[in-house]
Amino acid sequence: MPTCARSRRKACRLFRIKRHLERVPKSMTGLIEFDTERLRLRQWCAADRQPFAALNADPRVMAFYASPLDRAASDAMADRCQSLIAERGWGFWAVEMKKTREFIGFVGLHIPAPELPFSPCVEIGWRLAFQHWGKGFATEAARSALRVGFELLGLQKIVSFASVGNLRSRAVMERLGMQETAGTFEHPNVPEGNALRQHCLYRMTRRQWAEKARVGWAE
Repeated sequence: MPTCARSRRKACRLFRIKRHLERVPKSMTGLIEFDTERLRLRQWCAADRQPFAALNADPRVMAFYASPLDRAASDAMADRCQSLIAERGWGFWAVEMKKTREFIGFVGLHIPAPELPFSPCVEIGWRLAFQHWGKGFATEAARSALRVGFELLGLQKIVSFASVGNLRSRAVMERLGMQETAGTFEHPNVPEGNALRQHCLYRMTRRQWAEKARVGWAE
């Protein structure tokens, strides 16, 4: 593709992203925190940094990311999550067990990298400590996060994406009722030549959520 055409496409995409960010919904009631049956999704605190660093350094948790995170990178990510929630009222919430108050990871909503081919958008994502896998926590928390996105923030569409081989995350997306789109895309933050670069995309619209809620699926 000629350089001038690529430049025009990039400029158009950046303009759309700027307009999208200007319209990013902010909570009218301030900070959003909420409970599910077993979990609490809340703002981050200083005590979360150590267990978050531990899960980010776990190669099992980070198997479908470019690399594990060191303590500095993990703390920077937690700081960013905390600041975005403080700014908007929502984001990637810290997740804790209601019974024990143990921090187990994050679940929530986020505006992803502008370089993605389907940006601007809002994604739903999660990352939980390995010892809490296989218990339905990601699905439980993400379902309530979708409700916040559609019913409280009024989002029209929410997406989710993962490396093609990340079958566990893809299974969560499917349990949530999200629909896989045709084709795949290369994630710009994964180095070229890396087998994890190829990603699949799932999405759900507000209408689809409402239809599921009407028959009790979203309860």
